[in-house]
Amino acid sequence: MIIDGTGRKVITFLIELGSFTEFSLRVLASMVYHKRYGRFRKAWQRLTWQMFEIGIKSLPVVMVTGAFVAMTLAVQSFAQLNQMGLADRMGGLINVSVLNELGPVLTAFMIAGRVGGALTAELGTMKVTEQIDAVRAMGADPVYYLVVPRLLACIFLTPILTIYADLLGVIGGALISVYHFGINAEGYWQFSADIVEKYDLIVGISKGFFFGGAIGMISCYNGFNCGRGARGVGRACTEAFVTSFVAILLINFVVAVVSRAIYMSLWELKSMI
Repeated sequence: MIIDGTGRKVITFLIELGSFTEFSLRVLASMVYHKRYGRFRKAWQRLTWQMFEIGIKSLPVVMVTGAFVAMTLAVQSFAQLNQMGLADRMGGLINVSVLNELGPVLTAFMIAGRVGGALTAELGTMKVTEQIDAVRAMGADPVYYLVVPRLLACIFLTPILTIYADLLGVIGGALISVYHFGINAEGYWQFSADIVEKYDLIVGISKGFFFGGAIGMISCYNGFNCGRGARGVGRACTEAFVTSFVAILLINFVVAVVSRAIYMSLWELKSMI
């Protein structure tokens, strides 16, 4: 029974993976080879609306996330560093953590929770009420018309929201460290400048592109393939939310490993020169 159940789950997973891969290829092909791609004005209008929904309306939650994560990190790390006489180095610790890991990952989590669920529910409701079939019956490609603007908005705006969260995190960490704990401001920023590299900022922002693509594709896929009725839409939202979280963690690990290998290769090359 255990082997039979495991086999069924593996087969179901492979079928779902194949369906998701096929859907992703359809989306990419629609972006590149669509016969009506020249209708730039209408496509731009749909894209700007999705950018407003995904980007502008996500600013408050991203602001709170970036600021309070860095402020909490400052509170938690001050006692240990102060005992070792390294309180002035808090700036490097906080800013590297925010720029490289906490900012991009937590921003993606917030977008997956707020935007991913909304995209899945919207497209799922459209499928249940047969609006997607109506778009297809009118001669339009529902993938190009409905999925592409949402996916592009996620890809373009996730890095921008990541930068915004990083900025608020840097400011929040500095406020707590300098004005609450009384750390020397000059030393705080000096150690930050010495430790933080452009590499950390570039890697953190680049993660946003991958996170945004994963969130947009997973959310749209679950919306397009949701079950019947309100229960099907609710289950699709839950699956999109959980899958996006797992994908973010997996992508973060892969990007960290690859970027670290590239960094070490460049460091060795620089040493040889």
